Amino acid sequence: MQLTVRDVANLIRVSEKTIYRWVKAGQIPAYRIGEQFRFNRFEILEWATARKINISQGIVLADESGAGPLPGLGEALQNGGISYLVGGKDRSTALKCVVDCLRLPAGTDKESFFRILLAREKLASTGVGDGIAIPHVRTPIILHIDIPQLALCFLEKPVEFGALDGNPVYALFTLICPTIKSHLHLLSRLAFALRDPAFKKAIEKRALRDEILRQTARVEKRLSQGGDS
Repeated sequence: MQLTVRDVANLIRVSEKTIYRWVKAGQIPAYRIGEQFRFNRFEILEWATARKINISQGIVLADESGAGPLPGLGEALQNGGISYLVGGKDRSTALKCVVDCLRLPAGTDKESFFRILLAREKLASTGVGDGIAIPHVRTPIILHIDIPQLALCFLEKPVEFGALDGNPVYALFTLICPTIKSHLHLLSRLAFALRDPAFKKAIEKRALRDEILRQTARVEKRLSQGGDS
């Protein structure tokens, strides 16, 4: 999970000198180990997503024991579902309502999962700007689910979420995955989708489910044709 300065420079397509400058200024999450710096894949992907920085698919782990085919964004979104007019008057109550919408395995302690999501938000907001948040846990396999889910919830009223740009959040993409690899894969593809104007417009206007899925399929086609390169 630890990346070097060169790894991060290649993923973000900037010079190593730029990475060192960002580290010195405290603008990028990094850990000093002796005389070297190391970076966490999850943190770098979240950091890049919040700043709308294009990042290579190399962020996804190259190998993982027991991992099957990587899921598609549209497949995960259909698994998770799209909900409208979701309640909540602040970040905490909105997350509570979102958890109630999730298609969690039978017997899942929703209250505990809500607390985990809330604790994650206290570390750093998952608000990525433009009214969108991507709440998720740092340990994807915590729920032991079989299939990845990406649930999209549109709030009835936007709420303050501590996002980097200061804008309140109206749409939450909640990511639940069975493996670290699928988590990174879907998070990177969602980040790409949120930079696509037509997909973003569909989210902004709270489009109907079929339209959002159509835009998702179009984005995935772009990715399959090397649109992220």
